[in-house]
Amino acid sequence: MQLFAAFAAVVIIWSTTPLAIQWSSEGQGFLFSVFSRMLLGTLLCLVIIKSMGIPVPWHKHARQAYLAATMSIYGAMLCVDWGAQFIPSGIVSVIFGLTPIATGILAVVWLGERRFTATRVIGLITALVGLVVVFGGSYSLGEKALFGIAALLVSISLTAVSTVWLKRINAGLSPVAVTTGALIISTLLYFFTWLIFGGGLPTSVPTRALTATVYLGVFGSVLGFILFFYLLKNIEASRATLMTLLTPVLALLLGHAFNNERVGIEVWLGTAMILTGLMSHEWGDMLLRKISRLAKASETV
Repeated sequence: MQLFAAFAAVVIIWSTTPLAIQWSSEGQGFLFSVFSRMLLGTLLCLVIIKSMGIPVPWHKHARQAYLAATMSIYGAMLCVDWGAQFIPSGIVSVIFGLTPIATGILAVVWLGERRFTATRVIGLITALVGLVVVFGGSYSLGEKALFGIAALLVSISLTAVSTVWLKRINAGLSPVAVTTGALIISTLLYFFTWLIFGGGLPTSVPTRALTATVYLGVFGSVLGFILFFYLLKNIEASRATLMTLLTPVLALLLGHAFNNERVGIEVWLGTAMILTGLMSHEWGDMLLRKISRLAKASETV
């Protein structure tokens, strides 16, 4: 039940994060927005570890774990926030839905997890074709949409490396400790990035942007990562990212309902293909085994 509750919470948080990212940048720029919420998240984590007495060690394996998590919190999130300027929030979630496949490929090579079978290869090809269909629909999203999609693909790669690297290190740290250590490093990196590429303070921040920033700082940067690292600690790396199978459709509906985002038929078709590919990639073998057992059982009868 704890794993299920954590999984459901991450799905909800990740479904709402793309829309919140777009809202948080209004009137203050995406760099100041992401730095602000990471700073808020770091301060909140420091309060949590202080009040609960959770150790945050800095030995070799701990530092490696923090750096691996930083690749996702800083590198991947920076790409997401930059790319979200050019594409609707729902598309952000759709493209990010390819993360389990990228993670699965790395997990096979790096961790020796499940090998690729025919159904997993078919799933991979189907999902990639779906991505091409989404690319085709990007022209109706604006001339800079391809930049946003490219940034999301880089983000997926960084997230996959981060996830598998964390699983390989297996430092045995508390998810809160991993989140805190990674947020400390990431916040410093975001601060210097903001200084180098802008550094200006916004003259005013709209209420919606402020609310979205606080939401991302508390839920997106702290609770979401703590729960994700908890899942990663207790299940296979390739399955820890399965929540991205559920978030795209929810994110598309939220973007349409609350941000007036219009999604063309090509995007819906590409989304359906990506999700079908993911289902084949993750559950195709299990379905074939069940069908085989049922066929054998009927023969014996």
